[in-house]
Amino acid sequence: MPMHALHDEHLDHDLATIRIKNLRLRTYIGINEDEIQNRQDVVINVVIRYRAARAVQFNHISEALNYRTITKQLIRHVEEGRFALLERMTREVLDIVMVHEQVLTAQVEIDKPHALRFSDSVSITLSDSREAHD
Repeated sequence: MPMHALHDEHLDHDLATIRIKNLRLRTYIGINEDEIQNRQDVVINVVIRYRAARAVQFNHISEALNYRTITKQLIRHVEEGRFALLERMTREVLDIVMVHEQVLTAQVEIDKPHALRFSDSVSITLSDSREAHD
């Protein structure tokens, strides 16, 4: 879900965007023996869109999408998990985000630093939207 510049005709004034940026965790990720035996760094970025009119109106956490709760769930799942493929881990993280009914759309990108020689990282990006489930 690339983020393009928004023009006035595309603005939805109660649609909020939450960005969880550069969540750095350690987990078991990979198929090689050393990857299976040793934790590696991953960097997670999440973009979530939800309707925030009630949060704005009432100024109370019970009316908002609690990104702290989501982040804690992601940390627990990734750090306690074992993943062969980056694709699988990305899908599981996206599923955790999408469980929250307020989420309309979400995009998850997970980087695996130093996965390739001469490269900073390799990443996988997956997106989902509530409309796809209806």
